[in-house]
Amino acid sequence: MQDELVPSWLPRLAMHGGPRFLQIADALQAALVDGSLKPGDRLPPQRLLAAQLDVDLTTITRAYDEARRRNLLEGRGARGTYVAAPKVELNPILDLSMNTPPPPDGVDFDDMMKQGLSQVLMRADSELLMTYHLGGGSDADRKAGATWLAPMFGQLDPGQLVVCPGAQAAIAASILALTEPGDVILAEPMTYPGLRTAATQFGRHIVPVEADRHGMVPEMLEKACRRRQARLVYLNPTLQNPTAITMPESRRKELASVARRCAVRIVEDDPYWLLAEAPPPPIATFAPERVVYISTLSKCLTPGLRVAFVLVRDPQERERFLAALRSFALMVGPLSAALATQWILDGSAGGLMEGVRKEARLRHRMARDILSGRYSGAGDGLHVWLELPAYWTPSQLARAADSEGIAVTPAGAFATGSDSVNAIRISLGSIKDRGRLQAGLQRVSHLLARLPESFSAAVV
Repeated sequence: MQDELVPSWLPRLAMHGGPRFLQIADALQAALVDGSLKPGDRLPPQRLLAAQLDVDLTTITRAYDEARRRNLLEGRGARGTYVAAPKVELNPILDLSMNTPPPPDGVDFDDMMKQGLSQVLMRADSELLMTYHLGGGSDADRKAGATWLAPMFGQLDPGQLVVCPGAQAAIAASILALTEPGDVILAEPMTYPGLRTAATQFGRHIVPVEADRHGMVPEMLEKACRRRQARLVYLNPTLQNPTAITMPESRRKELASVARRCAVRIVEDDPYWLLAEAPPPPIATFAPERVVYISTLSKCLTPGLRVAFVLVRDPQERERFLAALRSFALMVGPLSAALATQWILDGSAGGLMEGVRKEARLRHRMARDILSGRYSGAGDGLHVWLELPAYWTPSQLARAADSEGIAVTPAGAFATGSDSVNAIRISLGSIKDRGRLQAGLQRVSHLLARLPESFSAAVV
């Protein structure tokens, strides 16, 4: 095959880039987004393209069928296949701002939903799925939670678990149960914005504690605990949001020791543990009596499944947590909880998560290739923490990206103090099609390579 015969919009097919027909369809869609192809352009005949790419005709047929499904192509009989005029806006916002699991290749989510709900309705009284339930989850839900958390903790007592309507509710309930108005909550300088939102609403104060490339610094945490008389520490130790840092085991042990010495509680928000490559044990394994551990399904399965499992080992503390939770969220939606339980127990959740994990890693490889030396991800998880060149500020880049139809999140959205970090977070899962994700990452790369419009050199 001669490279010059290959259409300019089509990249080389990657050996480990997923099914080839999807690579071709994604490349076609990316070419439409970046302007390499325009409505009305004629595509090569399928046999010719198959010969040029050294693939079988079936691969090309499947690629063209997929592109038609996306409303990108139209057939004109004997005249061939052409790029279709857009039926809707061709270039909507490319959302690189929302941390959601990417849609896994090869998983029929519609069929999975139908099968799961069918099993739920076969095994449960429909009236029970539409009425009030006791907060904290049913016995079956807690047993499913124990199964879900087994990779982190081994065998667990389901009675120590609380089922919550998502991690945000669990964080809020932890704050209400473990602190008083006016108390200080210690967190890393860059942390999950939902913590700040909940703390502000409840009249608590977030105070940043110095972090390094391994996460929160134990010596600085101990000083802050004693100086601030803090009662609660918030940590997101695995693929941290937003920095993508994973704390090593030694750092986790040191922080657990500080928690014991200073008699503080740790809220360990750990949504990405199951997506990480060989993560260390949770902090909760080193100080089980000091840690409330939160694991949500929204970040590793699908955002619409608002179910989180919370491990609270102390019975009295668990009752305070439940009382706090009931003050604003009486229960998890019974249908959501039942579907989550069904999927976990029949293995569907594990299969979906494995698909999400593979897709996320493929997208990280794409980001590493496009962003080159600026890529600072861990190779897994849902996001990349991108440090900016000195001539860009996070707010400048976010505005410039927005003007080009791209949404990114500047560092200020995650800051717990006044210190600024010259970085943005790029999320890799919220754009469904890889081709559009590729186009968005390429636009960000092009922005980074040029000076902002307002930049001017000093004159001396």
